[in-house]
Amino acid sequence: MKRLLGCLLACSLLTTPSLAFAQEAGGIATVATIGEPPTLDPMVSTADLVGTITQHVFETLYTFDKSWKVTPLLADALPTISADGKQYTIALRAGVKFHDGSDLTAEDAVASLKRWMKLASRGKQAAGFIESIEAAGPSSLKITLKQPYAPLMSLLAFNNSAAIIISAKKQDEPMKEFIGTGPYMLKERKADQYIQLVRFAGYKPREGAGDGYGGARRPLLDEVRFVPVPDANTRVESAVSGQYSYVDSIPVESFDRLKGAASQPVVLKPFGYPVFVFNTAEGSAKNLGVRKAIRTALNMEDMLAAAFGSKEFYALDGNIYPPGYVWNTDAGVAGNYNVGDADKAKAAAKAAGYKGEPVRILTSRQYEFHYKMAQVAAEYLKLAGFTVDLQVVDWATLTQRRTDKALWEIYITHSPFLPEPALIGSLSTSSPGWWDTPARKTAVDAFTSEADPAKRAALWANVQKTIYDEVPFIKIGDFNALSAKSAKLDGVVPAPWPYFWNVTLKK
Repeated sequence: MKRLLGCLLACSLLTTPSLAFAQEAGGIATVATIGEPPTLDPMVSTADLVGTITQHVFETLYTFDKSWKVTPLLADALPTISADGKQYTIALRAGVKFHDGSDLTAEDAVASLKRWMKLASRGKQAAGFIESIEAAGPSSLKITLKQPYAPLMSLLAFNNSAAIIISAKKQDEPMKEFIGTGPYMLKERKADQYIQLVRFAGYKPREGAGDGYGGARRPLLDEVRFVPVPDANTRVESAVSGQYSYVDSIPVESFDRLKGAASQPVVLKPFGYPVFVFNTAEGSAKNLGVRKAIRTALNMEDMLAAAFGSKEFYALDGNIYPPGYVWNTDAGVAGNYNVGDADKAKAAAKAAGYKGEPVRILTSRQYEFHYKMAQVAAEYLKLAGFTVDLQVVDWATLTQRRTDKALWEIYITHSPFLPEPALIGSLSTSSPGWWDTPARKTAVDAFTSEADPAKRAALWANVQKTIYDEVPFIKIGDFNALSAKSAKLDGVVPAPWPYFWNVTLKK
C-alpha cells in the first residue's frame, strides 16, 4: 500500500497533461458491471469483465481501430516485417511513462511478452510459433518467428488474455503492483464494492482523434469507478432510475423500460454469440459421441427465444461468423445445428456408451441470458435421457472453476464477433475445454500459417467444419447486446468492451 501511495504521489506531480485534461472536463463516472472481476491481471484471464476494466490501466503494443484493423498503441507504428514473414521489428512510442513515473523501454516490452507467453492462454497459443523476443535498442524490439504466423498482430492487440506491457521490474507471478501506462491508474479496490481508477497525470495520448480502441485515448474524467452489480434485475432498475453513469449488460427484454427512463439504451448490433463450451479432457463430455448427442438434443431457437425474447435481438445462425464478415461460411452446419431431436439424441448417446453420468453445466445469473439458455438446455437434455447437474454460480467463481478439468462438462459463455478467428479462445489447446486433436492441429495450423487473406478465408471454412466434426463447443446463435448510459455521459461509443477515455460528463 505504501508503494501504491508513493506511486500516486509521484504521478500527481506530473501536472502539465493533467491540467490540460482538467480544463476540458472532469467528474466521476460510475459504471455498473456484472460482478467482481476474478483478477486485475489481464494476462491471466479471458473474462471480458477483466479486459473491460483493465484496458484503462494497462496497454498493449497494438489495439483495434473502429474498423477492427490492427493499429499502434504503445508501438510507434505498425511493425517492419521481413520478406519471409518471420521477423517483426517494433519501435516503441517516445515519451510513454508508467504510472510510477518510469519510462517505457524495450526491456519492459520484452520482459512483458515473455511473461505473456508463459502465463496467458493466448500467449501460449503464440509461443509455439515464436523463436525469440529481444531488444533491438533502447526503444525497439524484435520478434523472430519459427514460421509465418498470421494472427500474431491480432493477438498482440487483443485486450483479452492480453499482451499488456508492464515494467521489467514488476513481473511478479501473480501480479502484486497494478502499474501500467494507461490513461487511468488504480487508486483503490474494495472487494464487492468498487474499483476506483483515477486520471493518470503523466499520460501521453497519441496524436489525433480517437479511433475505436485506437487513436488518442484522452482521460477527460477525473475518475472512473466500476461497481459490481451482480443481479441483472438490479442493473435494470439502476438504469431506469439513473443511479449510475453507465450500466453494462442489461437483459434485452428491458429495452422498452429504458424508453423515457433516466438512462438511454446503448445497443451493439450485432454483438456476438452465446456458446456452450465442452470439457474435452475429462468427464462424460470427453466422449465425442456424447458431445454430438448433446448437440443433437438441443433446440437453439427455443434457447435464443428464452434468452432474448424478441427476434429484434437474436438470429438463428449456425455459422460462427454472420453475413457481412469475410469469415462467413456454412461449412459443417447442415444437419448439425438446431436439431432438437430427443429420440435421436438418446439413441446416439447410448451408442456412444453414455450410462447416465452427470452432465455438469456451469452458468451464472450475472449474465441472465446464460442462465435462461441453461434452463432450456437442461430440459431438452433430460428429455434425451441425460442426467443434468445445473450449477449456478457467480461469474468470478465460474471463471475459476472452468480451469479445473474435474469440475464440469459444459460451461456457458459468449463472445463478440472477433476480427481474427484465431482469437477465439477455444481454438487454443490451453483454453478451458482443452481441445487438442490431430484434426484441430492440422486445420488451425494451416489457417494461422497462411498470410494470403483469400486463402485464409477458405482455410477458415475447414476450421469451422472441424469444429462441427469434433464439437469442442456449440454456437447457439447471434445476438445484440444492450447497455444503458446517463444522458449526461458524452462520447460513449457502443463497443464489446466499453471504454471511458474520450468521455465527458455534463455538469
